[in-house]
Amino acid sequence: MTLRRQIAATVALVSFLVAVTLGLLVHRASVNQHVDLARRSAMTALDSALTGYARGGELADWGAVPDDPALPPELRQLARHGRHGSMLGPGTVMWAAAPIGDTVVSVRLDYGQDAKAIAQLDRTILVSAALAVAVTVLAGVLAADRISSRLRTAARTARRIAQGDLAARIGPLGRPRDEVAELAAAVDSMSAVLSAKLASEQRFTADVAHELRTPLTGLLTAAELLPPGRPTELVRGRVRVLCSLTEDLLEVSRLDAGADQPELAPVALGPVVRRAVAAAPGEAEVTVSQHVTVSTDVRRLDRILANLLANAHRHGRAPVRVEVTGATVTVRDHGPGFPEAILREGPQRFRTGARERGHGHGLGLTIARGHAEALGITLRLGNDRGAVAELTLPVG
Repeated sequence: MTLRRQIAATVALVSFLVAVTLGLLVHRASVNQHVDLARRSAMTALDSALTGYARGGELADWGAVPDDPALPPELRQLARHGRHGSMLGPGTVMWAAAPIGDTVVSVRLDYGQDAKAIAQLDRTILVSAALAVAVTVLAGVLAADRISSRLRTAARTARRIAQGDLAARIGPLGRPRDEVAELAAAVDSMSAVLSAKLASEQRFTADVAHELRTPLTGLLTAAELLPPGRPTELVRGRVRVLCSLTEDLLEVSRLDAGADQPELAPVALGPVVRRAVAAAPGEAEVTVSQHVTVSTDVRRLDRILANLLANAHRHGRAPVRVEVTGATVTVRDHGPGFPEAILREGPQRFRTGARERGHGHGLGLTIARGHAEALGITLRLGNDRGAVAELTLPVG
């Protein structure tokens, strides 16, 4: 149940309980008032009859009846014990009785008008309670809808922040002292802090990569001057890995900063994929089942495919296949597949996710995803008897 429905249901329940409680109290008070009034009237008539009987010895002139067969047995028994009493009998009759010697004298008054007045009051209470509950529920629904709308706005913005849009802000959502407004301010503050920290980390990564680039280039040049031999090959290999890692870090920094704008152009997808696969290290089978023209940046698309193919060769097993169907490019290997962490959370830099995927710095998929987002390409990762990376390009 949504928050709006919970608030509306709570308001309806509370309104109903309050209306029922007040209705019962008013009904009980009205009944007591009418019964007391009728009881006093009946006892007054009985006292007048007894006073008249004491003066003249007659009851007929005072409306009293001796030993009335309709007198309720409980009241008759009370009078035979020498006590005066009154009782609302069966139907709409108020009885009063008292003993005179061995005779029980009784007076009865019509209670019908009082009963009708009580019934009318009950109907009025019922209609008023229904209207009050309806109005209260409507007011509660409107208030709940306003709160729910503000919370949905906050939730949408929070989801945008979770998806990487750290510039998203909720903004003011009501009075400054309102709890929802405080929540919005807290989320905005959190987003600002995260954005500042991420920007600081990005600048640090870019600075480190930039500072490492020059000495590593010199180190690579120096390694090329070493005499041939196994140690030299090991040194050259490690230096090339460091240079590649530095270039990847610089590329990630540029993607984070959005420094390079894509140069979109309509191209035939099939030939572009064939050329990119032929230029990439390792062997891969290419199948083009449908030729289409897409709008993309060829340089960035080559980079995406190169990283996906390198990931397939490094962490998967042969054969590696590339299938082009319309505007969709699928890179498939037959290895252990992507780890669950990557499928669940997406590519993470400096994390390959599972030991069976081999060793690496985890930047290849991160760079591929960054270029895909910049080009409006949908990148989906999955497992189907191996790792499957699927690219869906915008048709141009």
